[in-house]
Amino acid sequence: MTADGMATADQALEALKPLCDAGSGRTLLDLAWISQVRIQANRAVFRLALPGYATSQRERIAADARAALLGLEGIEDVQVELSQPEPADSGHSHGPAAGSLPAQKGIPGVKRVIAVSSGKGGVGKSTVAVNLACAMARQGLKVGLLDADIYGPNVPTMLGVADRTPQVRGSGEQQILTPIEVCGVAMVSMGLLIQENQPVVWRGPMLNGIIRQFLYQVEWGERDVLVVDLPPGTGDAQLTLAQAVPMAGVVIVTTPQKVSLQDARRGLAMFLQMGVTVLGVIENMSVFIPPDRPEARYAIFGSGGGAELAAEADVPLLAQLPLEMGVVEGGDRGLPVVVAQPESPTAQAFLALADALLLPSLSPA
Repeated sequence: MTADGMATADQALEALKPLCDAGSGRTLLDLAWISQVRIQANRAVFRLALPGYATSQRERIAADARAALLGLEGIEDVQVELSQPEPADSGHSHGPAAGSLPAQKGIPGVKRVIAVSSGKGGVGKSTVAVNLACAMARQGLKVGLLDADIYGPNVPTMLGVADRTPQVRGSGEQQILTPIEVCGVAMVSMGLLIQENQPVVWRGPMLNGIIRQFLYQVEWGERDVLVVDLPPGTGDAQLTLAQAVPMAGVVIVTTPQKVSLQDARRGLAMFLQMGVTVLGVIENMSVFIPPDRPEARYAIFGSGGGAELAAEADVPLLAQLPLEMGVVEGGDRGLPVVVAQPESPTAQAFLALADALLLPSLSPA
């Protein structure tokens, strides 16, 4: 506070710190959506620059910022300067967190990108991504699988290739990685590039960088569809993907449990807010089918949750995937159930899911 009792710019910044993006939960100051905060006499002034996908939040953000600043000593008025985010080539080096993001760019040779997301871990998201990719490959499509779960890259283990290392040529921005081909799917993952049990301790900018490398510096070739296995939650990986590449859409994986639904709602809302099409909801572990009683069905995680979430969001319930021992064993052995037990109820459900997600234009000739 100044000698005359007036609030300072630092105090104004402190007052604005709690304001967050409703989708990602990141602060508006970190995102640089609010900047150039200053005090002029008894007036607080700041610049508000929202990306296109966040314009629906403008009124709320402006109102919340006004309220926070008017609570400061001596501030009687708040002025908001509206502007567009700085373009990527503006010469500033703020990085992705500051809102100066490159425009969306397609992946050469890739016709369609589908992301697999979940609000929380433990719902079988990676299992869904792996088996969905394998199911699409069995339908005759050329499929890529990008494991964007950088902190928990389980896809190599689920496909039985954790001991393989992809070929890398070149360096820096000219570096090109050749994906691993397995089960008819071309796959890349952080798990192929680090030692077993090695933790990935990275902040957002480094994570953003590796995901963009996986998108644009991988020799994907001609692919009908690229399935992206996202980490759980609503963080940097989701933002990077949505802002980097045009997507056909995202599928939300949940289990019937209430706690899973609560987190799935947040993830679904984030994609809708960013203007990404939500293709539908997948309810995983819908029922348990015991190996000694294949005719039995046990709803061990409750029932109806996936349908409830889909109805709330007015999107399709794409699949209700059962839980069988073959799914668990296949993931551990590196043989997805779609490949190891194609006639099983779970594999048949994945094949039906692949059919539901494929547009006629992607059907093999």
